[in-house]
Amino acid sequence: MADIKVIFGSSTGSTESAAHKIAAALNADCVNVANATADDFKASTLILGTSTWGVGELQDDWQSGINLLQAADLSNTTLAFFGFGDQESFGDTYLDGMGELYEASASRAAKVVGKTSVEGYNHSASRAVVDGAFCGLALDDVNEADKTDARIDAWVKQISTELA
Repeated sequence: MADIKVIFGSSTGSTESAAHKIAAALNADCVNVANATADDFKASTLILGTSTWGVGELQDDWQSGINLLQAADLSNTTLAFFGFGDQESFGDTYLDGMGELYEASASRAAKVVGKTSVEGYNHSASRAVVDGAFCGLALDDVNEADKTDARIDAWVKQISTELA
């Protein structure tokens, strides 16, 4: 498989745990965006992960990382996204952090993979919904922690096929 990097921002550990599971399944490098450099954004495939905080805000470590992402040449890069949010308490901003990463990079990438269905989620609005689907893997460890591992496994299989 191609050169893959999983870059994540995590405050409580959920996004970090998911990032390591995804990286292990894809034999990819895993980088905490808090420690990322411009070179970390040079890969044939970047998988970007974040949680959503406050009222639809990007995870804190991504505040500086977004500058690295926006400065990166993504013209030959395939992107995939994953994110955590609370669809019950913050249903009108569910996964907005993931949506912000998508908005900051997808139009500059060669290809985006890993979109997932909005079916089965209980939210009213999300910046992460693009053309009727989530722009990446949607996770909610607050309300649906029991579904996280199965969703990660299914998504890794999906993007493996899309990357092939």
